[in-house]
Amino acid sequence: MALVPCQVLRAAILLSYCSILCNYKAIDMPAHQTYGGSWKFLTFIDLVIQAVFFGICVLTDLSSLLTRGNDSQEQERQLKKLISLRDWMMAVLAFPVGVFVVTMFWSIYIYDRELVYPKLLDNFIPAWLNHGMHTTVLPFVLIEMRTTHHQYPSRSCGLAAVCTFAVGYILWVCWIHHVTGVWVYPLLEHLSPGVKIIFFAAVTVVINVFYLVGEVLNNYIWDTQK
Repeated sequence: MALVPCQVLRAAILLSYCSILCNYKAIDMPAHQTYGGSWKFLTFIDLVIQAVFFGICVLTDLSSLLTRGNDSQEQERQLKKLISLRDWMMAVLAFPVGVFVVTMFWSIYIYDRELVYPKLLDNFIPAWLNHGMHTTVLPFVLIEMRTTHHQYPSRSCGLAAVCTFAVGYILWVCWIHHVTGVWVYPLLEHLSPGVKIIFFAAVTVVINVFYLVGEVLNNYIWDTQK
C-alpha cells in the first residue's frame, strides 16, 4: 500500500482512539472516582497504548515525508529511532495487549457478562463506545500489520518485555485489592487464592502466546523468513 493512503489510515485510526478516550473519560462512572481511577482497567491502559502507538506511526510517516530526498544523516538517524520505537511498541504492546483485551473480554462476556462487564455499565457506556474499546482494536492492529512491515526484537527480549508488562499489571491489580479490598474484575471475587495464582499464570502465558502469534503473522505477511 502506498505511503499516503497509509498516512491517512493511521491518522484516522489515531483520531478515532482520541475520540474514544475523550468520550470514555467524560463518563461519570463511580469506578472512575475510586482508587486507581481508569488506570486500573486493562481496557483503558490498552486504549492509551494504541493511541500512543498510532501517534508514533503518524509521527514516523510525517518524518519520513519530511526527510525524503534529504541527505541529512542526523535526520536519518532520528527517523530510524522512531521506526525502531514504532516496531517495538507494535511487537511488545500494541498487538499482544490489544488482541488479549479483545479475545479475553468477549470470551468472558459470552460466558457470563457479569464477570467482566456487568449489565449496570450499559447505563453509562453506549454500545458504540463498548465496541470502540473492545472490538475495533483487533481490526485496527491487523490493518497496521498488513500495511507496514515491523521489525520484531529478538524473541527472548520480546517475551521478557511482554512478561514484565503482564506481571506488572497483575501486581497493580493485587495492590488495588490490598488497598481497597475490592477486585478490579468481578471474576476474581469468585476464585480461591490458589485458583487466582493459576489464573494469573495462565493469563501471562496467553499474552506471551499472542506475542508469538504476532511475530509469526508478521513474518507470514511479509515473508521475512525467505
